[in-house]
Amino acid sequence: MDNLGIIFKRELFSYFATPLAYIFIVIFLIMNGIFTFELGGFYLRGQADLLPFFGFHPWLYLFMVPAIAMTLWADERKTGTIELLLTLPIRLRDAVLAKFLAAWVLIGIALMLTFPIWVTVNYLGDPDNGVILAAYLGSWFMAGGFLAIGSCMSASTKNSVISFILTVSICFLFVVMGSPILLESFPGWMPQFLVDALSAMGFLTHFNSISKGVLDIRDVLFFGVFIAAWLLASAVVIEIKKAN
Repeated sequence: MDNLGIIFKRELFSYFATPLAYIFIVIFLIMNGIFTFELGGFYLRGQADLLPFFGFHPWLYLFMVPAIAMTLWADERKTGTIELLLTLPIRLRDAVLAKFLAAWVLIGIALMLTFPIWVTVNYLGDPDNGVILAAYLGSWFMAGGFLAIGSCMSASTKNSVISFILTVSICFLFVVMGSPILLESFPGWMPQFLVDALSAMGFLTHFNSISKGVLDIRDVLFFGVFIAAWLLASAVVIEIKKAN
């Protein structure tokens, strides 16, 4: 646990030691503002909720999270520092988890800094703050799913650009799997149990459920197991690359 904490602090502080964290947070806040107030028609809807805000998060994360994730391991492999890291008396699982947690906390900080939008909707109306809080948690869980995929893809290649493209592509598949439009087009030629299976694997299915204020243990478990599986895959990939 000590090694995990040390690596976590090093990774988290390293984000803020460079412009990376600040650029990410500023772009994240600007894009959320544009999506919520301009594209989402926040003021025109006349409803005291944050549906326009959270509705764009899966698509915003589709590009923002891979941009953070692509440097998790690809840069370590490119510069050769991964060999130094793995020769230290630390467990690989601690290194993988610590790097993931540092990036996940960075995303969480960016998400928390959107609180003025929450304050705005409370000033203009009387929203259900319990639902909004659940949606924030669901958004953060979903970001963790994107990030875990990015961790595995970053461990697979030295090239950050390739890592970014692979992460975006795979994350896109998990987003559209839960898309209502796509799911409604399946039943005509696909067995219902396969449609249900695809829906159960889609990020939108679980995120939409949580964002309605329903903290179902199945949705939380989905993201927890999903993240754990991809982090395990990251460790396996690193071990294979190290052996080669």
